[in-house]
Amino acid sequence: MSRSTIISTIQSRGTVPVAFPQQKVTEYFASNVFNHASIQKFCTTDAFNAIKNAVEHATPIDRKLADAVAEGMKQWALSKNVTHYTHWFQPLTGTTAEKHDAFFEPDENGNAIEIFNGKALVQQEPDASSFPSGGIRNTFEARGYTAWDPSSPAFIMEYESGNTLCIPTVFVSYTGEALDYKTPLLKALNAVDHATVAVCQYFDKKITKTWSSLGIEQEYFLIDEAFYNARPDLMICGRTLFGAAPAKGQQLEDHYFGAIPERVHSFMVDFEYEAMKLGIPLKTRHNEVAPSQYECAPMFEEINLAVDHNQLLMDLMEKISRKHKLKVLLHEKPFAGINGSGKHNNWSLITNTGVNLLSPGATPQSNLLFLTIFINVIKAVHDNADLLRASIASAGNDFRLGANEAPPAIMSVFVGTQLHNVLNDIEKNKPNRDARSVGSIKIDKIPEILLDNTDRNRTSPFAFTGNKFEFRAVGSSANSANAMTVLNTIVAETLKQFKMDVDGLIKKRKSKEEAIIEILRGYIKKAKNIIFEGNGYSDEWVKEAAKRGLNNTKTTPQALDAYVSIKSEKIFIDNKVFNKRELHARHDIMLETYIKKVQIEARVMGEMAYSTIIPAALQYQKVLIDSVVGMRSIGIPKAKMNSQMAIINEINDRVTTIKTQVDKMIAERVKANKLIDNHKKAITYCEKIKPHFEFIREEVDKLEFIVADNYWQLPKYREMLFIR
Repeated sequence: MSRSTIISTIQSRGTVPVAFPQQKVTEYFASNVFNHASIQKFCTTDAFNAIKNAVEHATPIDRKLADAVAEGMKQWALSKNVTHYTHWFQPLTGTTAEKHDAFFEPDENGNAIEIFNGKALVQQEPDASSFPSGGIRNTFEARGYTAWDPSSPAFIMEYESGNTLCIPTVFVSYTGEALDYKTPLLKALNAVDHATVAVCQYFDKKITKTWSSLGIEQEYFLIDEAFYNARPDLMICGRTLFGAAPAKGQQLEDHYFGAIPERVHSFMVDFEYEAMKLGIPLKTRHNEVAPSQYECAPMFEEINLAVDHNQLLMDLMEKISRKHKLKVLLHEKPFAGINGSGKHNNWSLITNTGVNLLSPGATPQSNLLFLTIFINVIKAVHDNADLLRASIASAGNDFRLGANEAPPAIMSVFVGTQLHNVLNDIEKNKPNRDARSVGSIKIDKIPEILLDNTDRNRTSPFAFTGNKFEFRAVGSSANSANAMTVLNTIVAETLKQFKMDVDGLIKKRKSKEEAIIEILRGYIKKAKNIIFEGNGYSDEWVKEAAKRGLNNTKTTPQALDAYVSIKSEKIFIDNKVFNKRELHARHDIMLETYIKKVQIEARVMGEMAYSTIIPAALQYQKVLIDSVVGMRSIGIPKAKMNSQMAIINEINDRVTTIKTQVDKMIAERVKANKLIDNHKKAITYCEKIKPHFEFIREEVDKLEFIVADNYWQLPKYREMLFIR
């Protein structure tokens, strides 16, 4: 199909009608979720209490009660026309996985019965050999287990062909090692809970439990599926490997928060309705900075649930977009020259008494609790900046980080003017600027700290935004569990050390308040280099960060090394998040994923150059040559053909360069593929193969500019970004 035909097809599309529900959101929200209301209705009281205790206190559910839960879950599912069930899990492929089983089974008389018992609910055995394991599992050792996670409620996915009950689970090997994102996240959340409670006990004995909360802002692009299908690079790689910048991109800043196009609005309404039925509390939708870029954001939830909901949301957006003849692009950088997409992770800690530990209180005493957690988080980021950088490393995010539109690869923390001053005053033991009566605290005066008293910093990868930290560097296609596992683990480790340090001073006859302030003062001195209030996009910050000793690790293979440093190993092992074998296996999987993605891009780039780009250029060159021959045949002097000859020669030069660079890239790929060690191979792909991409792209994009429009087969940026 020609570009002109594709454009005509798209322009003839109408908006897909969406039957907006006549109910209030409160009447259909979580209607497809096996939540407390459904459990109480379909399960026994004992089964309900078993699930509640499992969620709130991590109490195991015994098999008899599991049978009762399964029976209630089955009856609820059957009442909603469900025919199959699946353990829904998150393997290290970056996507979700599911294997469907029917409720139906024949009995001994050959009759059909519906069966779903506790055994099927609690555990299943999918084939583990075909999922990434990093050497934990041999190909011929297929056994792996999915195990029910009762803290994330089961839900129903609706399809026109039938509904499926989805049960969120962990995924582990036969020998118990984690093969997924959820297992280490749950362990990290357990670690930060225990460490935070221990510190909170200094301030309030009623605090016996904490939860990490998370709100994930999801950015994405949306283009017509016909454009997507006509671009092999988008289909296979998720991003455009070629494409000349349009005359108008995002420079007029007219797309951000602009009116949502009607066709896009219809898609949004459709997937939001389905998301609400699945209990995903979507609150916000808007146009993002780049043309055809959008964002949706939910309310805050407990981290494990928030991550599950985000993974489910991405699946749902993909499913609903097909209905609207659209394609959701979740790659971090689908289009060069304009903003890429992130997944902003807004993180905080909440106590069982209802206190947000990152929200300044109204009294000096509560402010000291806030400052304790706040400063410990900053120190955790400072001490483990390389590990935090590794947590968001990917082939896609390498194109986005530091590209004058996203947080740089340098990890830093933004705290705002007032808090920056407060930290300086504590460090230097100065009286506070707004000193007040401090009750029982007889040493440094702790000020009132106002909420949202400073501007937000969009250039910071880790910014305090009034009552939470916003980790802005996570990539749009990533599973947030990876970054959140690291963040919660390093915070847990720092809080554990803080407790030991404070207790050590108390034993030396210091008062509790004196000990806390003294340790915090020391932490500020050690960690202040990570705090930066300026423009993270600037060249000046790169130089300043180097002076401060902050690393600027720009590529994934180098960044991932932080996972297997001696320091990181100790942190993960001590907090029981990973054992050494799991950690090294995960590192190997991430390297292998990087290699495969760059390898695929190199293959697609070579194929497109040979089969699409060069033929188009040569066809147009032939037209020009025929024109010159014709002009000569009628006696037009050669001197008057300079323009035509210049274009002919330029096409020839650029085609030659493209072919030469593609051949060199292929040769480097052949050499790289002979390497056995994944670390060496990843470095080689990064340093020897990937640099060819920009050389090839530059020549192709210049060809796009000079080749006649009707000869260029690939949909152009101006069309994909602006024809909706």
